[in-house]
Amino acid sequence: MPAQAFEGKKCVCQFQRGICDQTCVRDMLETPLYMACLKLKNRRCLVVGGGAVALEKVEGLLVCDGDVTVVAPELVPELAGYAEEGSISWERREFRESDLDDVFLAIAATSDTDVNIAVYEGAELRAMLVNVVDVPPLCNFILPAIVRTGPLAIAISTAGASPALAKRMKHEIAAEYGEPYARLAVILNDHRGWAKGTLPTYQDRKEFFEGIVNGDPDPIDLINEGREEELQALIEAAKERFAETLGASA
Repeated sequence: MPAQAFEGKKCVCQFQRGICDQTCVRDMLETPLYMACLKLKNRRCLVVGGGAVALEKVEGLLVCDGDVTVVAPELVPELAGYAEEGSISWERREFRESDLDDVFLAIAATSDTDVNIAVYEGAELRAMLVNVVDVPPLCNFILPAIVRTGPLAIAISTAGASPALAKRMKHEIAAEYGEPYARLAVILNDHRGWAKGTLPTYQDRKEFFEGIVNGDPDPIDLINEGREEELQALIEAAKERFAETLGASA
């Protein structure tokens, strides 16, 4: 539930106002967010809570190969299945602050305000990443809507202002930038080794790849039409041109 929905109701954030007066979100939309992509492979990630929301967060962490531990007295069947097969570790009990020790990232997915605040404050003391679902004041990072296709990932954030809008944009972007773009990313990655080994400067490499991505014919059109061989031929021709230019300037 968005923080704005609590106005006049019981406070659920670290300010513990009793009745929510919106202190926590007053400047939310004016706070710039530093966008980054995290490598979670083999990093310890903690999820507090065992319900449907926790399941969504756990699955997002597993996609990125996080080492996930869930702390909760009970789990929904899907989470219990992950624990049984060994995909996650399960501590079948209430949260303890020591659960945060040596953890890279923590997510609280509970409806218990005291637990949420304890997770947030314990994580802040350890200068670690923490997110309390749907309570932006108890987060030092937020989770954007993600469109994933192969190696391609596109994040959409409204800074917490409207998850519904982010969801709509996710569907529209997924329809516009789907499999052909992911396939092009894979093809271009296959030529990165050549570019790094042959083109001496960042500017050379930038011009090489931008010439392909923005070229005529459009590489996305070629992929959509099943003409990948033509695309590969265009890339090889671009390699030859750049090699000749470098040779002439040597």
